[in-house]
Amino acid sequence: MKKTSITLALLVALSGGIGAYASEPAFIRTASTPAFETDFTTAAEKTVNAVVCIKSFATRQQNPYGSQGGYDPFGMFDFFFGTPGGSQRQQPRQQQKQKKSEPVQTGLGSGVIISEDGYIVTNNHVIDNADKLEVLLNDNATYEARIIGTDEASDLALIKIDAKGLSPITFGDSESVKVGEWVLAVGNPFGFNSTVTAGIVSAKARSLGTNGKGGNMSIESFIQTDAALNPGNSGGALVNLNGELIGINSAIYSNTGSYSGFSFAIPTTIVKKVMADIRQYGTVQRAMLGCSVVELDAKLAKEKGITAAKAGCLVASVSDMSTAKELGLQEDDLITAINGSEVHNFAQLVEQISKFRPGDQITVTYYRNNKAYQKTGILRNSQGSTAITKKGDFSELGCAFMKLSAETKQHLGISNGVQVQGLKGGAFKEAGVKDGFIITEINDTPVNSTDDVEYVYNQVMKSGNEERVLFLKGLYPTGKKYYYAVNLEGNE
Repeated sequence: MKKTSITLALLVALSGGIGAYASEPAFIRTASTPAFETDFTTAAEKTVNAVVCIKSFATRQQNPYGSQGGYDPFGMFDFFFGTPGGSQRQQPRQQQKQKKSEPVQTGLGSGVIISEDGYIVTNNHVIDNADKLEVLLNDNATYEARIIGTDEASDLALIKIDAKGLSPITFGDSESVKVGEWVLAVGNPFGFNSTVTAGIVSAKARSLGTNGKGGNMSIESFIQTDAALNPGNSGGALVNLNGELIGINSAIYSNTGSYSGFSFAIPTTIVKKVMADIRQYGTVQRAMLGCSVVELDAKLAKEKGITAAKAGCLVASVSDMSTAKELGLQEDDLITAINGSEVHNFAQLVEQISKFRPGDQITVTYYRNNKAYQKTGILRNSQGSTAITKKGDFSELGCAFMKLSAETKQHLGISNGVQVQGLKGGAFKEAGVKDGFIITEINDTPVNSTDDVEYVYNQVMKSGNEERVLFLKGLYPTGKKYYYAVNLEGNE
């Protein structure tokens, strides 16, 4: 719906009846509230050239809404991946009959240019499982893109095209955004390039509890807006009236798969940190506070006798070798701020911690027995250290995998498996695996080729889980069965 400026009506009041008090003058009062500024043209002009259309291609048939599927299990929470060109019905008949070995368009989304030399941020679910990515700029120039890095936990990805002199977007401060502030969403809904819609910020630090793909490392602290978004908007820009990026559009709340009034964007506080980590380290450096918490409500406050604060995150347990342990946090402590930024709920806590890397120093404000405390400590990673995590590479396993002959399978009484060959220094050797070991399953998945092993490895590396481990099941040529746990954390 097109927004229109609001005209403030004049309020006219008479002091009494016209006949009895005709000699007394009437007076006019005008509302003193300043008029709303609803000219979005400047913000739109600054943004449209920085937002691109991303087409994904694959050599295998996929759900047209991407790997996420069309809907969540509850039928209410949709990622906007979109169908190519808005509808598969528009595809020519001969295109639908392409051979499976030929790349076919499987999805469509948006992205935001963040550097003049072609770096683009988008949603992970926009490019997930794609064999080829094509980027269409606002001037209709087309480029093939390569993936620089992904982070499933935050649903963000960084891709790059070989181009110069592009128009990168200007980053804004999502923390300074206020509820009720006007915002614009720019993207490619249903394949309509450079579409701009307007709305307001409806809420901040919204957690929907549905981003299960990232495991227990999932990051959810969305900016909620009522700007109209639809399939194809994923990965597009949410900007303020200055044309500054304040979020990456990621999801909608819908019964139908199309816009129903609420949209959600990943704030730039998270986006900037994730993109910087991927560019600098190849993977996200994720800090952990090291405690489980529950949100304080009136019932819990009464039960625990908490009167000093009405909101915050109540500590339920503290992990060993963690920042929380170093700070001396205990069960029933109420965390209310991180580095002076208020924390009223779990989403706000996640957003604040996600801004930092292991090794960074933070100050935690908390209440214990209704008395306020402030303590400073060093953030750690999931392994309890401040080390930098290296980018995962299949070669880190340190060996090759040989297919088994039918005779070997029959002799050992197995139906599948690959044999470890040429073992050198690497994760397998560190785990105790020896040359000749025959792997039949990895993480309960049967393997029968190098591609099978690499597929499981890649799934583990991008899962976002706290512990990245390959659980090997197999046997040696003698028939003796063995089990190994291969740690893939790879810290340096």
